[in-house]
Amino acid sequence: MKNYDVVILGGGIIGLSCAYYLTLKNKKIALIEKNQIGSGASGSCDDMILLQSKKPGKNLELAVESLNLYKGLSQEFGNNIDFHTRGGMILIDNKEHLAFMENYVAQQKNYGLNIELIDKKEVKKFHPYVKDKIIASTHGTEDSQVNPLYTMRMFLSKALRSGMDIYKDTCAIELNKKSGHWNIRLENDLTIETENIINSAGAWSADIGKLIGINIPITSKKGQILVTEGLPQLGKENIWSADYIISKLNPELVNQSDRIKELGIGLSFSQAGSGNYLIGSTREKGNYNKGTDNEVINILVNQVTDFFPILKNIHIIRTFAGFRPACEDGKPIISEVKGNEGFYIASGHEGDGIAMAPITGKLISQMICGEKTSIDVRELSFDRFN
Repeated sequence: MKNYDVVILGGGIIGLSCAYYLTLKNKKIALIEKNQIGSGASGSCDDMILLQSKKPGKNLELAVESLNLYKGLSQEFGNNIDFHTRGGMILIDNKEHLAFMENYVAQQKNYGLNIELIDKKEVKKFHPYVKDKIIASTHGTEDSQVNPLYTMRMFLSKALRSGMDIYKDTCAIELNKKSGHWNIRLENDLTIETENIINSAGAWSADIGKLIGINIPITSKKGQILVTEGLPQLGKENIWSADYIISKLNPELVNQSDRIKELGIGLSFSQAGSGNYLIGSTREKGNYNKGTDNEVINILVNQVTDFFPILKNIHIIRTFAGFRPACEDGKPIISEVKGNEGFYIASGHEGDGIAMAPITGKLISQMICGEKTSIDVRELSFDRFN
């Protein structure tokens, strides 16, 4: 039987970040992935490290700290993660949303973000192709982006060079604690032993919890995304609609059809380093269907061409969907589970797994190594649900 210091369940960007930071502590690690590395939400998402979508609080604190870590990782990895800080804008085309966004921007400025509310004339300077019926927009300079696939590859390569073992196309089917160690039985009937387990299984984290008799309140919020052909840059900043933000923070203010509310649709529009634009997205709670559908594609196309009429003749080259691991109170779980010492949860980031991956990996590594965490994580404890 092979023995490890830490076994990570889930090979997405959160699990790989945990692996990277633990190898810096010289831990002997194994990673178990039921499919292929990055085949879940981490390989089916956009590329944003978005600060503007978060109210002041723990999620924003995590995102800010993670952004700082990404800056260091970009230097360490020689910018092989395609990290850029382009800023972002939340477009407002409904007068009923203006007061909400004014208050929202004021809260973020008080927190310390470099953000302001600008009028239509200023919006046109940044995005000359936007529709004329824009009322105002936020403008933040700190919103950034990173290529999730490149980032996972760099985390993976660093961990492999440090001796990490990988078990793919299999998953844990039994977890037992014996004499201070965990025995993990896999689908292929292999058993391995470890002092610590990290549950970073994303939208399937609750299934792992059942193996030790706990209820982890994480489910899927499916997001569908369209990809355009490569295009010239329409404007430096990436774009979201006020509906995108409000549907997440205060959905009763969204003035859309019941069907659009049910799908949780709001416009996100960002350009990847390759020149392709990513157009999203939905928030379909409890949906584990991997397919995309014409209804959503048509709604997203209509939304983006409403904001940017110049896009009416461009080509959509593919669509995809991913499953955001959504925790019931909107915050991730980053903690050890009391009563199951040595079992850690790093999941529930919803659409912020890319944004919060580095800080999550660093915090989990600090916990396992018995160090003081760089952020107060009591608010993120699994105990809050008990």
